[in-house]
Amino acid sequence: MAMPRIPHPNLLSLPPLLRAGFRPFFLAGPFWALTVVVLWVFSLAGELTLPTGLDPLTWHRHEMLFGYLGAVIAGFLMTAIPNWTGRLPLAGAPLAGLAGLWLAARLAVLFSSVTGTVFAAMLDVGFLVILAGVCAREVFAAKNRNLPIILVLLLFAIADACDYGPSIGVALPDGLGWRAGFALVLILISLIGGRIIPSFTRNWLTKRGFQHGLPEQPRNYDKITIALTALALLAWCAVPDAAWAGWPLLLAGLAQAIRLGRWSGFRAMRDPLVFILHVGYAWLPIGLLLLGISHFTPEIPPTMGLHALAAGAMATMTLAVMTRATLGHTGRELRSDSWTTIIYVLVTAGALVRVSAPRLPWDYMRLIELAGSLWAGAFLLFLLSYGPKLLGARADGRP
Repeated sequence: MAMPRIPHPNLLSLPPLLRAGFRPFFLAGPFWALTVVVLWVFSLAGELTLPTGLDPLTWHRHEMLFGYLGAVIAGFLMTAIPNWTGRLPLAGAPLAGLAGLWLAARLAVLFSSVTGTVFAAMLDVGFLVILAGVCAREVFAAKNRNLPIILVLLLFAIADACDYGPSIGVALPDGLGWRAGFALVLILISLIGGRIIPSFTRNWLTKRGFQHGLPEQPRNYDKITIALTALALLAWCAVPDAAWAGWPLLLAGLAQAIRLGRWSGFRAMRDPLVFILHVGYAWLPIGLLLLGISHFTPEIPPTMGLHALAAGAMATMTLAVMTRATLGHTGRELRSDSWTTIIYVLVTAGALVRVSAPRLPWDYMRLIELAGSLWAGAFLLFLLSYGPKLLGARADGRP
């Protein structure tokens, strides 16, 4: 029996914000990231008491992982799946409802000292479960091959639920939820990055006459590397303090570094839209290596690896994807203007400062504030530069 279709209005009759999934989520996600960083820095400095039922560090970590990244993942999938399946995008009231649920969850978590942590968790996890259901429906209907990404999204929802465990009295290993969510996002970066980075780089090089040494789509080496990364992260999730867990992280980091080197990134340095994808992905092997080394020496604390993966890989890759996708899906030329280049410089500088802060001979708190300012500046500039594009109609007049 054929699956019922969600009714779609004429896209041109809708406000531009509700014509495609990337628009509300690529707008809301960076706004929330900026908000979370600002509130966290003020809280860390003792100048603000957050109204959340979670402790400040847990709230900051949770909202950057499941809040901000949840929005970006939603925006990416809501835009990519119609391309994968050839079906109409989620738009109009259904899209507004999904975005509204995400927003309600963010507010409920922030004010969970009032709303209650259980209620906040229900909204938060419910958003990811509904998103997974909507995506699975489209993938199943089109008999598309991207089912593994839907599985990762469902596991991400389970990790989100686990992250609330200690706050609602459920006995779970300390930090299991956020580590699992963290690991799943890195797997998504490895899966999706391994498709789009060599493809975009190859297209750019081909247009400029390069004929040899072009990046290839994923082969057996890539599959082995992703498997090694998944196993290393699984070990880290299960026994994060075990010394032996450092070895698979080091092996995975080395394999990812070799994988990145096969994509000819330095040959595309003249195009920031392409090169930033390589820069963002480079933080993945760097973070894995730093996290692995931290198991063997106190000179490299685990936070260096974690921030290389979060402030580096996750933030840079999402900004790289959001800028490129917004330009392409709003009918604009795929070209990095000066503001876009500054966004990339700011997020990279912020990550460098945050990762190296424990080893720099300056006041740690001042370095955290500097890193937060640079990082927040990247998201603020994204909102100022790309917000009008996300809110406005396509430049070519199409829906």
